[in-house]
Amino acid sequence: MNSELRIAVIGLGYVGLPLATFLARKFRVVGFDVDAARVAEIHDGHDRTGEVDEAILRSSTLATVSDPSTISGFDVYIVTVPTPIDDANNPDLKCLEDASKTVGKAMKPGAIVVFESTVYPGVTEDFCGPILARESGLVCGRDFHLGYSPERINPGDREHTLDRVTKVVAGQTPEVAARLREIYGAVTGDNIFVARDIKTAEAAKVIENAQRDINIAFINEVAVICNRLGLSSQDVLQAARTKWNFLNFQPGLVGGHCIGVDPYYLAHCARDLGHEPEVILAGRRINEGMGSLVADSILKTLHDTFAGPARTRILVLGLTFKENVPDLRNTKVVDVIRRLAENGCDVEVHDPQASRADAKRFHGIDLRASLDGLGPYDCVVGAVAHREYCEFEAASFDRLVRPGGLVADIKGLWRETKLPDGMHYWSL
Repeated sequence: MNSELRIAVIGLGYVGLPLATFLARKFRVVGFDVDAARVAEIHDGHDRTGEVDEAILRSSTLATVSDPSTISGFDVYIVTVPTPIDDANNPDLKCLEDASKTVGKAMKPGAIVVFESTVYPGVTEDFCGPILARESGLVCGRDFHLGYSPERINPGDREHTLDRVTKVVAGQTPEVAARLREIYGAVTGDNIFVARDIKTAEAAKVIENAQRDINIAFINEVAVICNRLGLSSQDVLQAARTKWNFLNFQPGLVGGHCIGVDPYYLAHCARDLGHEPEVILAGRRINEGMGSLVADSILKTLHDTFAGPARTRILVLGLTFKENVPDLRNTKVVDVIRRLAENGCDVEVHDPQASRADAKRFHGIDLRASLDGLGPYDCVVGAVAHREYCEFEAASFDRLVRPGGLVADIKGLWRETKLPDGMHYWSL
């Protein structure tokens, strides 16, 4: 491979920054982001997402910029911007449109433009391609070419990093696909799967997370049934997992920017084709409703447990969409908090991973800075399995929960923890 190959990574979030730092080990790479503050903090060695360590950033040859004029005439552009949904659960391609305009203005003949953002089949060629052509004045498929390589970043996962996973690539032509195989293969040790075409790669990506969503929805429905039977879903699943081909999914809240979003992209595509995606949307309905269901279960347990007036002072532990990451995007813990508050509970929230400023800005929640001096509460809710909460012992609950209070364990963190005498326990 030509180490002088110039690559611009467009978007420096959870996907773009790790990708850019890996590629910068082999090529000349510039990372571009419209957020000048984000670019500045990366330049100073800080990654607010926690995906790239400070030592790696400081030693990397990666250059970060926010001025689009600095990415003119690069050989390869890799677009890693978010693809969220709108309030009606329809695909929101605005970031993708803006990124395509930026790249279109910057690229020269011979460029390859690769998209990593999760989309439904056809977006790369039918939506992004025309924008690139219009902005550049070049002909797609002749003067420049398209590629697609779906991201497989799992926030907070230090095992399945880019250099350890199979990377899917697809190109507008076999020659482009071969070029992308060489580029990404330089990072992954040639652990590359070349998809038949771009639409195939787009479809493969969008069904990966839809499949997880459906499987979690099934387990969530099982958890609801178990609770009504007076059974622990965790005990039931522990027994079921002894079968060699049982799929190991856990019940819980399904948020984030992938699993809670991507199925809607697939559903949108299906409906455009005249097919109603019943299974996909059934899974979404179940998982979207889990926050309210969990809150209602906690409220019922509080009512059934205590004689006299219902206790209302509650501490929720965890706000991010998953454990050990600061990511607050599409977190479903807020659904639990709002439902509890709507029913008269005084709810306080703590999260050692989340930004207090972001929690206030995005969700209107004032995070408690520390657990020191808090309590006692009528109920403590374990909402996110941060490592700090997994280390709780009986003394931790003795400080935070009043005598005879309730520990509501959404994630099953404390199933094996011996609670103080008289304290009540509920788990999903």
